[in-house]
Amino acid sequence: MSDDFGDFEGLAGLEDRDFELAVEEIESSALSDYTGPCGSCANCATGSRAVGAELENSEAALDIGEVRFKANRGGYYVNQTGVALRTGASVVVEAERGVDFGKLVATGELAREKRRSRGMVGQPMRKVIRSATEKDLEQAEENRKTEESAASVFVEKCSKHNLAMKLAGVEYQFDRARLTFFFTADSRVDFRALVRDLASVYRTRIELRQIGARDEAKKVGGLGICGREVCCTTWMSQIKRVNLDHARAQSLSLNPSRLAGACGRLKCCILFEMQNYLDTAKHFPALNSKVVTAKGEGLIEKIDIFNERIYLRYQNSSTVEPMSLAEIKKYQNLPGNERAQNYKR
Repeated sequence: MSDDFGDFEGLAGLEDRDFELAVEEIESSALSDYTGPCGSCANCATGSRAVGAELENSEAALDIGEVRFKANRGGYYVNQTGVALRTGASVVVEAERGVDFGKLVATGELAREKRRSRGMVGQPMRKVIRSATEKDLEQAEENRKTEESAASVFVEKCSKHNLAMKLAGVEYQFDRARLTFFFTADSRVDFRALVRDLASVYRTRIELRQIGARDEAKKVGGLGICGREVCCTTWMSQIKRVNLDHARAQSLSLNPSRLAGACGRLKCCILFEMQNYLDTAKHFPALNSKVVTAKGEGLIEKIDIFNERIYLRYQNSSTVEPMSLAEIKKYQNLPGNERAQNYKR
């Protein structure tokens, strides 16, 4: 496959999308307006600041645990049981309605630091109810078996109602007060009849949640092109929007096979070095600006920020010639070089 895909229509399909209920909208944003979650820069593009960052922590006295549920869903809970909890232990915690079952993945100072680094200090937390008993473990195992059978029932019912829905996961709340089906779909779906049908089978509250391709990858997991487990299932606390402007700013080849991640969307790792590119680009002249050198007036066609080289095309010439950033700045500062322009981004 060629690397030259400047007019490739399929690239539009790689743009990130927002999902609200069953509505899918294409996300588009200008690079000049790009900010991180704090609104100041792209350093927090992945949704997390470094653990140990100098941030205020008013929760230092609380015993906080990070609990992970099925399909990489998780949250932070305060332990008021008086029992010391260890990492890896199974616990029963409060849920929106009822109780849920999960495993502790971080406790104590580490959990507090992770919560603080993600800007969650001061947000309300639910409580850890108790350490899981043998009866709780048996109940959780039984729920997992019910989820497997519910997945088959969901597919069967979708076929019955002629609904184009792809199941991404099933979660049965620990106390069986709610059964949640996560699915993806290409358009709006009227699933009211399906919900009634499922409720008649399981006699509990049924929830259907449409998720995006990135959230599906987070739940399913997998390996990235780097050979490691995808970041969204391991350490990323939030999934941020990525669009082609981020790829163009880094002079990446607009090749769908290279830019797409396991989810079929633009790779999240395109954002990881984004702030470095934005900061470094401030020291370079803009693309398509002109500069007068000893060879005449040249048009800047390409910038290599790593090697600090700029490629110029001169008038009446079909070749592109490289020049160092230091040489460009030297010509920029020459008196009378009034035709050099657009050096500030």
